[in-house]
Amino acid sequence: MKLLLLIVTVALLTGCSRQKAGQAPVGEQEESREAKAMLQGIWLDQETEEVSLSVRGDTIFYSDSTSMPAYFKIVGDSLVFATGTKYGIVKQTDHLFWFKNQNGDVVKLQKSDNPEDAAEFIHGTPPVLTYTHQVKKDSTITYGGERYHWYVAINPTRYKVVKRAYNDDGVEVENVYYDNIMHISLYKGSQRLYSSDFRKQQYAKYVPQEFLREAVLGNMEYDHADSEGLHFRATLCIPDGASCYLVDTTISYKGQMSMKTIEY
Repeated sequence: MKLLLLIVTVALLTGCSRQKAGQAPVGEQEESREAKAMLQGIWLDQETEEVSLSVRGDTIFYSDSTSMPAYFKIVGDSLVFATGTKYGIVKQTDHLFWFKNQNGDVVKLQKSDNPEDAAEFIHGTPPVLTYTHQVKKDSTITYGGERYHWYVAINPTRYKVVKRAYNDDGVEVENVYYDNIMHISLYKGSQRLYSSDFRKQQYAKYVPQEFLREAVLGNMEYDHADSEGLHFRATLCIPDGASCYLVDTTISYKGQMSMKTIEY
């Protein structure tokens, strides 16, 4: 009986040990250092022979001076960016690198053997782009027999907004912009009715969150005055794109502020 219990106990412990061993993350693969080593260097588009990218260590640099460097790994048969975006590798040798872009097209790269191609990457880290219009505006209006003076200031900040796009190879790249803070002041004679800063987060109820994440508060324009007050148009746009939201920002004659979406 004791021998039987011992055998059963050993079997149970062995089974538990095997079960725990099987609990390692399914599908998790180690990075291929050999594949990453082969990718080091400058790569050209195989068809046009134009410089496409440079790989140094775990970073991809683009010949486009506005695109930020991208950190990457090669795991299994995929090129994996830090954002989680994956591109299936079709072929890789010391001098060839083929992969499928986000459209499913095969991007064919060949390693450069021309030292002069390194000049395409001497720009270093791309500058953060400022997206703004006129910095300061003011005017006076008369409504209901009263004279009002409004003042708008557009203040560039160091708040970074990351915009994701695709380059000519269909590869995800990131451009970084500085956001702005808008200031509106409204006076009736010497009496200040309203004075406040506006940040893009204040428009979260009127602009979809996904859009707002990549948008900048690009402009604030005086529009008109009516019985509700003075109307200003806040413009929230995806930089270098056609997509914008216009939000009416109204300051009443009692100094109260309200908002509503005008159009997309």
